[in-house]
Amino acid sequence: MIKAMVHRIREVLIFSFVALFCKATGGTPVDWWATWPPESASYCLSWRLAVEANNVRGWRTVPTQCLGYIETYMIGGQYFRDLRLIADQILSYANEIVPSGDGMDAWIFDVDDTCISNILYYRDKRYGCDPYDPVGFKAWATKAGCTAIPSVLRVYNKLIESGFKIILVTGRDEETMGPATIDNLNDQGFVDYERLIMRTAAYKGQSAVKYKSEIRKQLVVEQGYRIWGNVGDQWSDLQGEYLGNRTFKLPNPMYFVP
Repeated sequence: MIKAMVHRIREVLIFSFVALFCKATGGTPVDWWATWPPESASYCLSWRLAVEANNVRGWRTVPTQCLGYIETYMIGGQYFRDLRLIADQILSYANEIVPSGDGMDAWIFDVDDTCISNILYYRDKRYGCDPYDPVGFKAWATKAGCTAIPSVLRVYNKLIESGFKIILVTGRDEETMGPATIDNLNDQGFVDYERLIMRTAAYKGQSAVKYKSEIRKQLVVEQGYRIWGNVGDQWSDLQGEYLGNRTFKLPNPMYFVP
């Protein structure tokens, strides 16, 4: 704690010195940030920001020097504060929409780390510092032990109360994880959704972008739904075709789904 405070004070002092020096000399600031020690909390903050802005792509693991930072972010309160702010923005937007009443006004939600949280699983995977383990994750998911993300559940319930149809679209395998996923969602309060769409054999091997684009195309073109909003923790939830009127990206610095 004290060490972190010393680092932060040092950063502020250095930044202030650089700003004053440039002002006094009329020069331009040097890119001192680029040479900042990668083990510092500031580096990890920059890394997380780049991930959330989709400027870092295709990454497989969290930098090991950022383990402590990501752990603090995920369980220290900031992650949940960020979620609350985004939830408020979703509701502010949704409150401006008047559903038509024909049952075709829809919202798309991802499942993992959008509706239900895998923090307890990733805690044992060093919050993403360990490589993705498909066997281990499947074993975890079939236990149906994920907890609801409170801010998302609040939005979910409010949208249903307002007359929207919720369609859950997940990359989870329907054959092996279907029953556990349904039970987990129901146990955590995610009920009364219009549909839960899971990956079937027909979409095996496809990227998340291609798979979810195809699902949304079916919903819009073939079935006539109007997608007002699309919520997910991965950029691959929010890219491709038929995205909807507006997308909302939830924070997740623990893993990347292409």
